[in-house]
Amino acid sequence: MLSKTNYLLGIFLSLVIFISNKPVLAINNPNLLPETKTPVIDLAKTLSPNQKKSLEENLNKLEIESGWKIKYLSQFESAPGIAIKDYWNLDDTSLLIIADPRGGNLLNFNVGEAYFSFMPRLFWVELQTRFGNQYYVKDHGEDGAVLDAINSVKVCLDRGGCQVVPGLSKEQYIWSLCTSILGGLIAGFSAAPRKEGKIISIGFLALLSPLWGMLFGIFGLAPIITRTNDILPLLKNGLAFVAAGIAGYILSQTIFSRYEQPKEG
Repeated sequence: MLSKTNYLLGIFLSLVIFISNKPVLAINNPNLLPETKTPVIDLAKTLSPNQKKSLEENLNKLEIESGWKIKYLSQFESAPGIAIKDYWNLDDTSLLIIADPRGGNLLNFNVGEAYFSFMPRLFWVELQTRFGNQYYVKDHGEDGAVLDAINSVKVCLDRGGCQVVPGLSKEQYIWSLCTSILGGLIAGFSAAPRKEGKIISIGFLALLSPLWGMLFGIFGLAPIITRTNDILPLLKNGLAFVAAGIAGYILSQTIFSRYEQPKEG
């Protein structure tokens, strides 16, 4: 639960920072820039030589074929600062990904205006919090975090845009599973009959349908449907909803029976 709280707090703080600021490149140190033009400048050595070479080839190919420019800069003790803007000729079709392990989140993005027509601001907040947080970096390494973030952007460009980051993270699935269970419990409680001779209380079930419907549909199923084509998480959440509904129904019957008034003889 603490991990989930930290995750949500990270999303909120990243959203505030992303909306109010772009990565600050206050210094100007062009001496750190290589003479040969390359889309990858890895000053912090986050990538292996093979990873760097492969990424350079892929980003150059992307720019030639589509016109979208993705540039990657990692920095640690020293940084080129504003010199990077002229070096890469950053414009509205440019995405600058900055990796700096000194902060709480590894990743920062300087997003060209043209990208927002295909991927809204919340997309970039989710991208940063999913791949740049300390837990993901610990599990996948700095190189994995960087490459996974870049691949997600490339996938969305190929699709013609995304509203959310493709793929379902572990934290997102656990959250969707919990809301599905909670929605099932509420549906089960509301469906339990309050009078003798009835099996289901349609009125209470309908009355609370906005609540359990939101928990199961919007928070339990929608995050999965919008991020992956995998059927298994949907089946798991559906079964969890049904099981929780049955449990809530039985539990409510037990509670109601305790408070049932004895019939007069």
